Amino acid sequence: MLPDPAGARPVYRHLARAIGALILDGHIALHVRLPAERELAAALNVSRPTVTAVYDLLREDGYVHSRQGAGTWTSLPEGRTPSGIARLLGPRETAIDLARAAPGLPEETIVEALARVAPHMAAHVHTPGYHPYGLPELRAAIAERFVRRGLPTLPEQILVTAGAQHALTLVLGLLCRPGDRVMTENPSYPNALDAMGRAGLRTVPVPVTDTGWDVESVESTFRRTVPRLAYLIPDFHNPTGCLMPEHERVRTLRAAERSGAWLVIDETLTDLALDGPAPPPFAAHAAPGSGAGRLITIGSMSKTHWAGLRIGWLRAPAGLVTELAGQRIVTDMGGSVLDQLLALDLLDRADALLPDRLQQIRDQRAALAQALTQHLPQWRWHLPPGGLSFWADLGEPIATALAEQAWEHGVRIESGAHFATDPGLFEQRLRIPYTAPPDTLREAAHRLATALPAAQSRPASSRRRPHWIA
Repeated sequence: MLPDPAGARPVYRHLARAIGALILDGHIALHVRLPAERELAAALNVSRPTVTAVYDLLREDGYVHSRQGAGTWTSLPEGRTPSGIARLLGPRETAIDLARAAPGLPEETIVEALARVAPHMAAHVHTPGYHPYGLPELRAAIAERFVRRGLPTLPEQILVTAGAQHALTLVLGLLCRPGDRVMTENPSYPNALDAMGRAGLRTVPVPVTDTGWDVESVESTFRRTVPRLAYLIPDFHNPTGCLMPEHERVRTLRAAERSGAWLVIDETLTDLALDGPAPPPFAAHAAPGSGAGRLITIGSMSKTHWAGLRIGWLRAPAGLVTELAGQRIVTDMGGSVLDQLLALDLLDRADALLPDRLQQIRDQRAALAQALTQHLPQWRWHLPPGGLSFWADLGEPIATALAEQAWEHGVRIESGAHFATDPGLFEQRLRIPYTAPPDTLREAAHRLATALPAAQSRPASSRRRPHWIA
């Protein structure tokens, strides 16, 4: 997982920085033993004194610690924050945040909702408040939402979770074991990839390009690798924005059925259809009595409403929902009653709230498109039919360097490498969300253009695509 040190000077500092970055990114887990100096030197084709210097520098910076006779172990330096946490934290006050594709909620919307749910909350305080499956009323509302979209669903098939990420983690914990293969798109949602990595799963990537999925590759991967589970984002894919056509959904579903794999469909962005109607549920394409029994749909209010509610859900066979609820209570005996009451109120008013929400996002998408065309005409991107971001091709592998320079100009943005199944990929890409107001997006594009020359002026050896060593 380390880049080829050839051409870097001094080599030991180059390698130490790379290992430290992998630890912060979660590609190398905390509290694990690193290879012995002799083994790492042989793998990297460098001298043992070089590796000794690497480990000395990592110890000095707090990334590792050593115990006599027990080897060298990874650790988190004091005062440093793992990248997964840093991505969720707010930027400094002067920065424009393009790292998080999550919209806010109008103040009056939440204030009015709080006033409406207060009497219902008062009625609940006389109960224990534990709802491991979720509030019955909310489960029923989510089930009805699937019914309206063309997929018959009972409340018993719904588990309310603390967001879609929580739902995915529960599924991985119940259905997978360390070493299992999981098919996933490449690129994909970074937090989902992190969850798979922490569960010790082996990702089997299938590409998603600007034009979408290669369904033949998907079918072949199911057939050749027989994954335990597949995780897909077919609706306004994060980060590419692509929408999987209906015929490809059918072929993907049939391939999963033939392989016996569990299929997890992430519908977090489904309602954010900007250029047409929202697609029907993926599970609606399953034939009765077929592989629908091994199909799980996860969703959330984070993208359509507000991530701060921490309300998500999964739809699955009722028996599996019971098993997942049992998995859940080990660490989380039930979600916040207040958040669930708020979610219920907002879902009941979705038909009134969503049209204005979608128009706001369309306006922001148009503003970002115009700004990129004006300030960065050399970049290539396509207008996604829904979702919350562009997947821009910079034309050269400078995304990490540009992200660093952009921070100096008051813009926080993530390199495309954060969305890759393997380190070193998508260095020519940036995900650029259009969740900020139009004027803010125009200023962000201007700042990115200002930061670009410094990123391009870095030595070629520091920004070429790395050679990765397993």
